[in-house]
Amino acid sequence: MLFAALFAAVSFAAVAQQPQADDPVIMTINGQPVLRSEFEYSYNKNNSEGVIDKKTIDEYVDLFVNYKLKVCAALDAHLDTLTSFKQEFAQYRDQQIRPAIINDDDVLVEAHKIYDQTVESIGPDGLIQTAHILIRLDQKATEEEQKAAKVRIDSIYDALKKGADFSELAKKVSQDPGSAQQGGLLPFVSRGQLVKEFEEAAFPLQPGEMSPVVQSPFGYHIILMKERKMLEPFDFHKENILKFIEQRGIRDRIVEQKLDTLVAQSEGKLTKESILEKKADEMAAEDSDLKYLIREYHDGLLLYEISNSTVWDKAAKDEAGLERYFKKNKKKYAWDEPRYKGMAYHVKVQEDVKAVRDCVKKLKFDQWPDALRQTFNADSVLRIRVEKGIFKRGDHALVDSIVFKKDTTVTKVKDFPIDAVYGKILKKGPEDYTDVRGLVTADYQDELEKAWVAELRRKYTFTVDREVLKTVNSHGTTQTDGKK
Repeated sequence: MLFAALFAAVSFAAVAQQPQADDPVIMTINGQPVLRSEFEYSYNKNNSEGVIDKKTIDEYVDLFVNYKLKVCAALDAHLDTLTSFKQEFAQYRDQQIRPAIINDDDVLVEAHKIYDQTVESIGPDGLIQTAHILIRLDQKATEEEQKAAKVRIDSIYDALKKGADFSELAKKVSQDPGSAQQGGLLPFVSRGQLVKEFEEAAFPLQPGEMSPVVQSPFGYHIILMKERKMLEPFDFHKENILKFIEQRGIRDRIVEQKLDTLVAQSEGKLTKESILEKKADEMAAEDSDLKYLIREYHDGLLLYEISNSTVWDKAAKDEAGLERYFKKNKKKYAWDEPRYKGMAYHVKVQEDVKAVRDCVKKLKFDQWPDALRQTFNADSVLRIRVEKGIFKRGDHALVDSIVFKKDTTVTKVKDFPIDAVYGKILKKGPEDYTDVRGLVTADYQDELEKAWVAELRRKYTFTVDREVLKTVNSHGTTQTDGKK
Protein backbone atom coordinates (compact mmCIF):
# COMPACT_ATOMS: atom_id res chain seq x y z
CA MET A 1 0.00 0.00 0.00
CA LEU A 2 2.91 2.31 0.69
CA PHE A 3 4.05 1.80 -2.89
CA ALA A 4 0.55 2.65 -4.10
CA ALA A 5 0.60 5.85 -2.08
CA LEU A 6 3.96 6.87 -3.44
CA PHE A 7 2.92 6.00 -6.99
CA ALA A 8 -0.18 8.09 -6.55
CA ALA A 9 1.88 11.02 -5.28
CA VAL A 10 4.00 10.93 -8.42
CA SER A 11 1.06 10.33 -10.76
CA PHE A 12 -0.90 13.13 -9.11
CA ALA A 13 2.00 15.44 -9.86
CA ALA A 14 1.89 14.51 -13.53
CA VAL A 15 -1.86 15.06 -13.70
CA ALA A 16 -1.56 18.36 -11.91
CA GLN A 17 0.88 19.50 -14.59
CA GLN A 18 -1.87 19.94 -17.18
CA PRO A 19 -1.52 23.50 -18.50
CA GLN A 20 -4.16 26.13 -17.98
CA ALA A 21 -4.66 29.47 -19.65
CA ASP A 22 -3.09 31.28 -16.68
CA ASP A 23 -0.35 28.67 -16.15
CA PRO A 24 1.21 27.66 -19.48
CA VAL A 25 3.93 25.09 -20.11
CA ILE A 26 7.30 26.77 -19.83
CA MET A 27 9.41 23.76 -20.80
CA THR A 28 9.16 20.09 -21.63
CA ILE A 29 11.69 17.66 -20.12
CA ASN A 30 11.85 14.14 -21.56
CA GLY A 31 8.27 14.50 -22.76
CA GLN A 32 6.94 15.78 -19.41
CA PRO A 33 5.51 19.33 -19.27
CA VAL A 34 6.73 21.78 -16.64
CA LEU A 35 4.32 24.59 -15.82
CA ARG A 36 5.40 28.16 -15.37
CA SER A 37 4.17 28.07 -11.75
CA GLU A 38 6.61 25.28 -10.87
CA PHE A 39 9.53 27.11 -12.43
CA GLU A 40 8.50 30.32 -10.64
CA TYR A 41 8.26 28.49 -7.32
CA SER A 42 11.76 27.07 -7.71
CA TYR A 43 13.30 30.28 -9.05
CA ASN A 44 11.81 32.53 -6.38
CA LYS A 45 12.70 30.15 -3.55
CA ASN A 46 16.33 29.95 -4.65
CA ASN A 47 16.69 33.65 -5.40
CA SER A 48 15.00 35.16 -2.38
CA GLU A 49 16.34 37.95 -0.18
CA GLY A 50 19.54 36.89 1.52
CA VAL A 51 20.74 34.65 -1.31
CA ILE A 52 24.24 35.80 -2.24
CA ASP A 53 24.64 34.28 -5.68
CA LYS A 54 21.38 35.34 -7.26
CA LYS A 55 20.68 34.29 -10.83
CA THR A 56 18.78 35.98 -13.61
CA ILE A 57 15.84 34.00 -14.92
CA ASP A 58 17.73 32.97 -18.06
CA GLU A 59 20.75 31.91 -15.99
CA TYR A 60 18.49 29.83 -13.77
CA VAL A 61 16.94 27.98 -16.71
CA ASP A 62 20.08 25.88 -17.27
CA LEU A 63 20.29 24.97 -13.58
CA PHE A 64 16.63 23.99 -13.51
CA VAL A 65 16.89 21.91 -16.70
CA ASN A 66 19.95 20.09 -15.34
CA TYR A 67 18.06 19.39 -12.12
CA LYS A 68 15.12 17.91 -13.99
CA LEU A 69 17.39 15.81 -16.24
CA LYS A 70 19.07 14.29 -13.18
CA VAL A 71 15.66 13.39 -11.78
CA CYS A 72 14.83 11.71 -15.10
CA ALA A 73 18.03 9.65 -14.77
CA ALA A 74 17.09 8.69 -11.20
CA LEU A 75 13.65 7.54 -12.30
CA ASP A 76 15.16 5.55 -15.17
CA ALA A 77 17.44 3.91 -12.61
CA HIS A 78 14.32 3.02 -10.56
CA LEU A 79 15.67 4.74 -7.47
CA ASP A 80 12.09 5.63 -6.58
CA THR A 81 11.46 1.92 -5.95
CA LEU A 82 14.05 1.70 -3.16
CA THR A 83 12.51 0.96 0.21
CA SER A 84 14.64 3.63 1.84
CA PHE A 85 13.39 6.24 -0.64
CA LYS A 86 9.75 5.25 -0.23
CA GLN A 87 9.94 5.41 3.55
CA GLU A 88 11.73 8.73 3.71
CA PHE A 89 9.48 10.38 1.13
CA ALA A 90 6.32 9.07 2.79
CA GLN A 91 7.54 10.31 6.16
CA TYR A 92 8.18 13.81 4.80
CA ARG A 93 4.92 13.97 2.85
CA ASP A 94 2.98 12.88 5.92
CA GLN A 95 4.63 15.58 8.04
CA GLN A 96 3.04 18.13 5.72
CA ILE A 97 -0.33 16.38 5.50
CA ARG A 98 -1.02 14.79 8.90
CA PRO A 99 -1.75 18.06 10.79
CA ALA A 100 -4.58 18.79 8.33
CA ILE A 101 -6.31 15.46 9.05
CA ILE A 102 -7.80 17.00 12.19
CA ASN A 103 -9.52 20.33 12.88
CA ASP A 104 -10.13 22.49 15.93
CA ASP A 105 -13.19 20.44 16.90
CA ASP A 106 -11.09 17.26 17.03
CA VAL A 107 -8.60 18.96 19.32
CA LEU A 108 -11.43 20.30 21.49
CA VAL A 109 -12.83 16.78 21.89
CA GLU A 110 -9.44 15.62 23.17
CA ALA A 111 -9.25 18.63 25.49
CA HIS A 112 -12.60 17.63 27.02
CA LYS A 113 -11.32 14.07 27.48
CA ILE A 114 -8.26 15.36 29.33
CA TYR A 115 -10.47 17.56 31.51
CA ASP A 116 -12.89 14.72 32.29
CA GLN A 117 -10.02 12.37 33.12
CA THR A 118 -8.59 15.01 35.46
CA VAL A 119 -11.94 15.45 37.22
CA GLU A 120 -12.21 11.68 37.65
CA SER A 121 -8.66 11.39 39.01
CA ILE A 122 -9.30 14.19 41.53
CA GLY A 123 -12.30 12.38 42.92
CA PRO A 124 -15.02 13.59 45.32
CA ASP A 125 -12.61 15.09 47.85
CA GLY A 126 -11.55 17.75 45.36
CA LEU A 127 -8.38 19.78 45.60
CA ILE A 128 -6.68 21.14 48.68
CA GLN A 129 -4.01 23.78 49.18
CA THR A 130 -2.03 23.64 52.38
CA ALA A 131 0.93 25.34 53.96
CA HIS A 132 3.36 23.47 56.16
CA ILE A 133 6.38 23.86 58.37
CA LEU A 134 8.90 21.04 58.12
CA ILE A 135 11.69 20.00 60.46
CA ARG A 136 13.64 17.39 58.54
CA LEU A 137 14.55 14.07 60.13
CA ASP A 138 16.58 11.43 58.37
CA GLN A 139 15.04 7.95 58.66
CA LYS A 140 18.41 6.71 59.92
CA ALA A 141 18.67 9.46 62.54
CA THR A 142 20.04 8.60 65.95
CA GLU A 143 17.83 8.66 69.03
CA GLU A 144 19.38 11.96 70.09
CA GLU A 145 18.69 13.51 66.67
CA GLN A 146 15.08 12.32 66.83
CA LYS A 147 14.61 13.85 70.27
CA ALA A 148 16.14 17.14 69.17
CA ALA A 149 13.90 17.37 66.09
CA LYS A 150 10.81 16.52 68.16
CA VAL A 151 11.63 19.15 70.75
CA ARG A 152 12.06 21.75 68.01
CA ILE A 153 8.80 20.97 66.17
CA ASP A 154 6.90 20.91 69.49
CA SER A 155 8.24 24.35 70.39
CA ILE A 156 7.16 25.66 66.95
CA TYR A 157 3.70 24.12 67.42
CA ASP A 158 3.38 25.77 70.86
CA ALA A 159 4.30 29.13 69.37
CA LEU A 160 1.63 28.73 66.67
CA LYS A 161 -0.99 27.72 69.25
CA LYS A 162 -0.16 30.90 71.14
CA GLY A 163 -0.81 33.04 68.07
CA ALA A 164 2.46 33.19 66.11
CA ASP A 165 1.99 33.99 62.42
CA PHE A 166 2.23 30.71 60.43
CA SER A 167 3.61 32.30 57.28
CA GLU A 168 6.31 34.30 59.03
CA LEU A 169 7.36 31.37 61.17
CA ALA A 170 7.51 29.07 58.11
CA LYS A 171 9.84 31.52 56.35
CA LYS A 172 12.17 31.53 59.36
CA VAL A 173 12.28 27.92 60.54
CA SER A 174 10.84 25.54 57.91
CA GLN A 175 13.43 23.21 56.39
CA ASP A 176 11.53 22.82 53.12
CA PRO A 177 13.33 25.58 51.18
CA GLY A 178 10.94 25.53 48.23
CA SER A 179 7.80 26.28 50.23
CA ALA A 180 9.47 28.21 53.06
CA GLN A 181 10.03 31.21 50.79
CA GLN A 182 6.27 31.23 50.16
CA GLY A 183 5.38 31.10 53.81
CA GLY A 184 5.09 27.30 53.69
CA LEU A 185 2.51 27.42 50.87
CA LEU A 186 2.21 24.29 48.71
CA PRO A 187 0.38 23.96 45.37
CA PHE A 188 -3.13 22.54 44.99
CA VAL A 189 -3.13 18.73 45.08
CA SER A 190 -5.60 15.87 45.00
CA ARG A 191 -5.56 12.57 46.82
CA GLY A 192 -2.67 10.32 45.82
CA GLN A 193 -0.18 13.14 45.28
CA LEU A 194 1.12 13.34 48.84
CA VAL A 195 2.86 10.87 51.13
CA LYS A 196 0.32 8.86 53.09
CA GLU A 197 0.99 10.39 56.51
CA PHE A 198 0.73 13.96 55.22
CA GLU A 199 -2.42 13.18 53.18
CA GLU A 200 -4.26 11.50 56.05
CA ALA A 201 -3.62 14.47 58.27
CA ALA A 202 -4.36 17.16 55.68
CA PHE A 203 -7.56 16.08 53.91
CA PRO A 204 -9.84 16.09 56.98
CA LEU A 205 -8.89 19.72 57.76
CA GLN A 206 -11.15 22.64 56.92
CA PRO A 207 -9.85 26.03 55.74
CA GLY A 208 -8.07 27.77 58.61
CA GLU A 209 -7.60 24.58 60.65
CA MET A 210 -4.12 23.45 61.69
CA SER A 211 -3.02 19.88 62.26
CA PRO A 212 -1.05 18.63 65.24
CA VAL A 213 2.54 17.53 64.65
CA VAL A 214 2.65 14.90 61.88
CA GLN A 215 5.58 12.60 61.20
CA SER A 216 6.31 11.44 57.62
CA PRO A 217 9.37 9.90 55.96
CA PHE A 218 10.63 13.47 55.46
CA GLY A 219 10.43 14.49 59.10
CA TYR A 220 7.96 16.44 61.26
CA HIS A 221 5.22 18.64 59.75
CA ILE A 222 2.68 21.12 60.99
CA ILE A 223 -0.02 21.55 58.35
CA LEU A 224 -2.34 24.52 57.84
CA MET A 225 -5.34 24.14 55.50
CA LYS A 226 -5.53 27.17 53.22
CA GLU A 227 -8.28 26.29 50.73
CA ARG A 228 -10.47 23.45 49.45
CA LYS A 229 -12.19 23.41 46.07
CA MET A 230 -13.51 21.30 43.25
CA LEU A 231 -11.95 21.70 39.80
CA GLU A 232 -13.25 24.75 37.97
CA PRO A 233 -15.44 24.26 34.83
CA PHE A 234 -13.85 23.26 31.52
CA ASP A 235 -13.91 26.77 30.06
CA PHE A 236 -11.81 28.03 32.97
CA HIS A 237 -8.99 25.59 32.04
CA LYS A 238 -9.57 25.41 28.29
CA GLU A 239 -6.62 27.55 27.15
CA ASN A 240 -4.17 25.81 29.50
CA ILE A 241 -5.33 22.38 28.31
CA LEU A 242 -4.88 23.42 24.67
CA LYS A 243 -1.37 24.65 25.47
CA PHE A 244 -0.68 21.34 27.23
CA ILE A 245 -1.80 19.46 24.10
CA GLU A 246 0.63 21.44 21.93
CA GLN A 247 3.57 21.27 24.34
CA ARG A 248 3.29 17.52 24.95
CA GLY A 249 2.91 16.53 21.30
CA ILE A 250 -0.60 15.19 21.92
CA ARG A 251 -1.84 16.65 18.63
CA ASP A 252 -0.09 13.86 16.72
CA ARG A 253 -1.85 11.31 18.92
CA ILE A 254 -5.17 12.94 18.01
CA VAL A 255 -4.25 12.62 14.32
CA GLU A 256 -3.48 8.92 14.81
CA GLN A 257 -6.78 8.39 16.63
CA LYS A 258 -8.66 10.18 13.85
CA LEU A 259 -6.99 8.01 11.20
CA ASP A 260 -7.82 4.85 13.17
CA THR A 261 -11.44 5.98 13.44
CA LEU A 262 -11.73 6.73 9.72
CA VAL A 263 -10.22 3.35 8.84
CA ALA A 264 -12.57 1.53 11.22
CA GLN A 265 -15.63 3.37 9.89
CA SER A 266 -14.72 2.46 6.29
CA GLU A 267 -15.16 -1.26 7.02
CA GLY A 268 -11.98 -2.23 5.21
CA LYS A 269 -12.30 0.17 2.28
CA LEU A 270 -9.66 2.64 3.51
CA THR A 271 -6.17 2.50 4.98
CA LYS A 272 -4.18 5.22 6.70
CA GLU A 273 -2.00 5.51 3.60
CA SER A 274 -4.97 5.96 1.25
CA ILE A 275 -6.50 8.60 3.54
CA LEU A 276 -3.24 10.55 3.66
CA GLU A 277 -2.85 10.14 -0.09
CA LYS A 278 -6.30 11.56 -0.78
CA LYS A 279 -5.72 14.42 1.64
CA ALA A 280 -2.42 15.22 -0.09
CA ASP A 281 -4.20 15.41 -3.44
CA GLU A 282 -6.88 17.70 -2.03
CA MET A 283 -4.42 20.03 -0.34
CA ALA A 284 -2.09 20.16 -3.35
CA ALA A 285 -5.00 21.03 -5.62
CA GLU A 286 -5.75 24.04 -3.39
CA ASP A 287 -2.16 25.08 -2.61
CA SER A 288 0.38 25.08 -5.44
CA ASP A 289 3.21 25.93 -3.05
CA LEU A 290 2.48 22.78 -1.04
CA LYS A 291 2.26 20.74 -4.26
CA TYR A 292 5.67 21.95 -5.38
CA LEU A 293 7.15 21.62 -1.88
CA ILE A 294 6.21 17.93 -1.80
CA ARG A 295 7.46 17.40 -5.34
CA GLU A 296 10.66 19.26 -4.48
CA TYR A 297 11.34 16.87 -1.63
CA HIS A 298 10.44 13.85 -3.79
CA ASP A 299 12.78 14.97 -6.56
CA GLY A 300 15.41 16.16 -4.10
CA LEU A 301 15.68 12.70 -2.55
CA LEU A 302 16.09 11.18 -6.00
CA LEU A 303 18.66 13.82 -6.93
CA TYR A 304 20.70 13.08 -3.81
CA GLU A 305 20.72 9.32 -4.48
CA ILE A 306 21.68 9.61 -8.15
CA SER A 307 24.26 12.36 -7.55
CA ASN A 308 25.86 10.43 -4.72
CA SER A 309 26.29 7.25 -6.76
CA THR A 310 27.23 9.02 -10.00
CA VAL A 311 29.42 11.86 -8.73
CA TRP A 312 30.03 12.45 -5.03
CA ASP A 313 30.65 9.00 -3.58
CA LYS A 314 32.12 7.76 -6.84
CA ALA A 315 34.72 10.54 -6.92
CA ALA A 316 35.60 10.18 -3.25
CA LYS A 317 36.30 6.43 -3.63
CA ASP A 318 37.95 6.50 -7.05
CA GLU A 319 41.58 6.56 -5.95
CA ALA A 320 42.92 5.91 -9.45
CA GLY A 321 40.70 8.64 -10.88
CA LEU A 322 41.79 11.11 -8.22
CA GLU A 323 45.43 10.34 -8.93
CA ARG A 324 44.98 10.78 -12.68
CA TYR A 325 43.16 14.05 -12.20
CA PHE A 326 45.86 15.35 -9.86
CA LYS A 327 48.69 14.48 -12.24
CA LYS A 328 46.85 16.09 -15.13
CA ASN A 329 46.20 19.28 -13.16
CA LYS A 330 49.19 19.37 -10.82
CA LYS A 331 50.01 23.01 -11.53
CA LYS A 332 46.58 23.96 -10.23
CA TYR A 333 47.62 22.91 -6.73
CA ALA A 334 51.03 24.64 -6.60
CA TRP A 335 51.78 26.52 -3.38
CA ASP A 336 52.94 30.10 -3.06
CA GLU A 337 55.11 29.12 -0.10
CA PRO A 338 56.67 25.90 1.22
CA ARG A 339 54.78 23.39 3.35
CA TYR A 340 56.10 20.92 5.90
CA LYS A 341 54.66 17.44 5.45
CA GLY A 342 55.23 15.57 8.65
CA MET A 343 54.53 15.68 12.33
CA ALA A 344 55.35 17.55 15.48
CA TYR A 345 55.60 15.15 18.38
CA HIS A 346 56.33 15.11 22.10
CA VAL A 347 57.89 12.30 24.12
CA LYS A 348 58.87 11.57 27.70
CA VAL A 349 62.32 10.07 27.14
CA GLN A 350 65.09 10.91 24.65
CA GLU A 351 65.23 7.37 23.26
CA ASP A 352 61.71 7.73 21.86
CA VAL A 353 62.71 10.63 19.60
CA LYS A 354 64.57 8.22 17.30
CA ALA A 355 62.13 5.39 17.94
CA VAL A 356 59.26 7.47 16.55
CA ARG A 357 61.21 8.29 13.38
CA ASP A 358 62.25 4.66 12.88
CA CYS A 359 58.64 3.58 13.30
CA VAL A 360 57.29 5.62 10.36
CA LYS A 361 60.22 6.29 8.01
CA LYS A 362 59.39 3.41 5.65
CA LEU A 363 55.62 3.89 5.76
CA LYS A 364 53.22 5.95 3.68
CA PHE A 365 52.15 9.20 5.25
CA ASP A 366 48.57 8.08 5.86
CA GLN A 367 49.85 4.94 7.65
CA TRP A 368 51.71 6.89 10.32
CA PRO A 369 48.86 7.33 12.85
CA ASP A 370 48.01 3.63 13.15
CA ALA A 371 51.66 2.60 13.39
CA LEU A 372 52.40 5.15 16.10
CA ARG A 373 49.28 4.27 18.04
CA GLN A 374 50.02 0.54 18.03
CA THR A 375 53.71 0.99 18.84
CA PHE A 376 53.63 3.69 21.48
CA ASN A 377 50.08 4.19 22.75
CA ALA A 378 48.60 0.71 22.54
CA ASP A 379 47.91 0.45 26.27
CA SER A 380 46.67 2.90 28.87
CA VAL A 381 50.10 4.49 29.28
CA LEU A 382 50.71 7.14 26.61
CA ARG A 383 54.33 7.46 25.51
CA ILE A 384 53.90 10.12 22.81
CA ARG A 385 51.66 12.98 21.71
CA VAL A 386 51.52 13.70 17.98
CA GLU A 387 50.17 16.40 15.62
CA LYS A 388 50.39 15.18 12.02
CA GLY A 389 49.66 17.25 8.95
CA ILE A 390 50.84 19.51 6.17
CA PHE A 391 51.86 22.77 7.80
CA LYS A 392 52.56 26.18 6.38
CA ARG A 393 54.25 29.00 8.32
CA GLY A 394 52.02 30.04 11.19
CA ASP A 395 50.12 26.76 11.49
CA HIS A 396 52.12 25.20 14.31
CA ALA A 397 54.53 26.86 16.73
CA LEU A 398 56.91 23.90 17.06
CA VAL A 399 57.12 23.44 13.27
CA ASP A 400 57.64 27.19 12.86
CA SER A 401 60.47 27.14 15.40
CA ILE A 402 62.38 24.03 14.24
CA VAL A 403 61.57 23.77 10.52
CA PHE A 404 60.96 27.34 9.39
CA LYS A 405 63.44 28.86 11.91
CA LYS A 406 60.86 31.36 13.04
CA ASP A 407 61.31 33.15 16.36
CA THR A 408 58.22 32.02 18.22
CA THR A 409 57.12 30.74 21.62
CA VAL A 410 56.52 27.02 21.88
CA THR A 411 54.20 25.92 24.66
CA LYS A 412 55.35 22.75 26.34
CA VAL A 413 53.01 19.77 26.50
CA LYS A 414 52.43 18.67 30.09
CA ASP A 415 54.20 15.40 30.98
CA PHE A 416 55.91 15.26 27.55
CA PRO A 417 58.98 17.48 27.96
CA ILE A 418 60.90 16.55 24.79
CA ASP A 419 59.76 18.12 21.48
CA ALA A 420 60.71 16.93 18.00
CA VAL A 421 59.58 17.01 14.38
CA TYR A 422 59.84 14.53 11.53
CA GLY A 423 58.97 14.96 7.88
CA LYS A 424 60.08 16.96 4.85
CA ILE A 425 59.67 20.37 3.28
CA LEU A 426 57.67 20.51 0.04
CA LYS A 427 58.78 23.68 -1.72
CA LYS A 428 56.62 23.91 -4.85
CA GLY A 429 53.52 21.91 -4.12
CA PRO A 430 52.03 18.62 -2.96
CA GLU A 431 53.76 15.32 -3.72
CA ASP A 432 50.58 13.48 -4.61
CA TYR A 433 46.82 13.94 -4.50
CA THR A 434 46.56 12.71 -0.91
CA ASP A 435 48.32 15.89 0.22
CA VAL A 436 45.40 17.94 -1.10
CA ARG A 437 42.71 15.26 -1.20
CA GLY A 438 39.87 17.59 -0.30
CA LEU A 439 40.62 20.04 -3.11
CA VAL A 440 41.27 17.33 -5.66
CA THR A 441 38.11 15.45 -4.73
CA ALA A 442 35.99 18.58 -5.09
CA ASP A 443 37.51 19.41 -8.47
CA TYR A 444 37.20 15.82 -9.68
CA GLN A 445 33.55 15.82 -8.63
CA ASP A 446 33.03 19.00 -10.67
CA GLU A 447 34.58 17.31 -13.69
CA LEU A 448 32.39 14.23 -13.30
CA GLU A 449 29.35 16.45 -12.80
CA LYS A 450 29.98 18.37 -16.04
CA ALA A 451 30.53 15.17 -18.00
CA TRP A 452 27.38 13.67 -16.51
CA VAL A 453 25.25 16.72 -17.33
CA ALA A 454 26.58 16.75 -20.90
CA GLU A 455 25.64 13.08 -21.25
CA LEU A 456 22.14 13.73 -19.87
CA ARG A 457 21.61 16.61 -22.29
CA ARG A 458 22.48 14.28 -25.15
CA LYS A 459 20.32 11.45 -23.84
CA TYR A 460 17.10 13.29 -22.99
CA THR A 461 15.13 15.76 -25.08
CA PHE A 462 14.07 19.09 -23.64
CA THR A 463 12.65 22.34 -24.95
CA VAL A 464 12.14 25.76 -23.37
CA ASP A 465 9.40 28.14 -24.48
CA ARG A 466 11.24 31.44 -24.54
CA GLU A 467 8.04 33.45 -24.93
CA VAL A 468 6.57 31.96 -21.77
CA LEU A 469 9.93 32.42 -20.05
CA LYS A 470 9.61 36.17 -20.62
CA THR A 471 6.44 36.22 -18.52
CA VAL A 472 7.96 34.65 -15.39
CA ASN A 473 7.02 36.80 -12.37
CA SER A 474 5.35 39.32 -14.68
CA HIS A 475 2.43 37.49 -16.22
CA GLY A 476 1.29 39.11 -19.43
CA THR A 477 4.09 41.71 -19.39
CA THR A 478 7.61 41.84 -20.82
CA GLN A 479 10.19 40.27 -18.59
CA THR A 480 13.16 42.62 -18.01
CA ASP A 481 15.09 40.72 -15.36
CA GLY A 482 16.71 38.18 -17.69
CA LYS A 483 18.20 38.19 -21.14
CA LYS A 484 15.94 38.85 -24.16
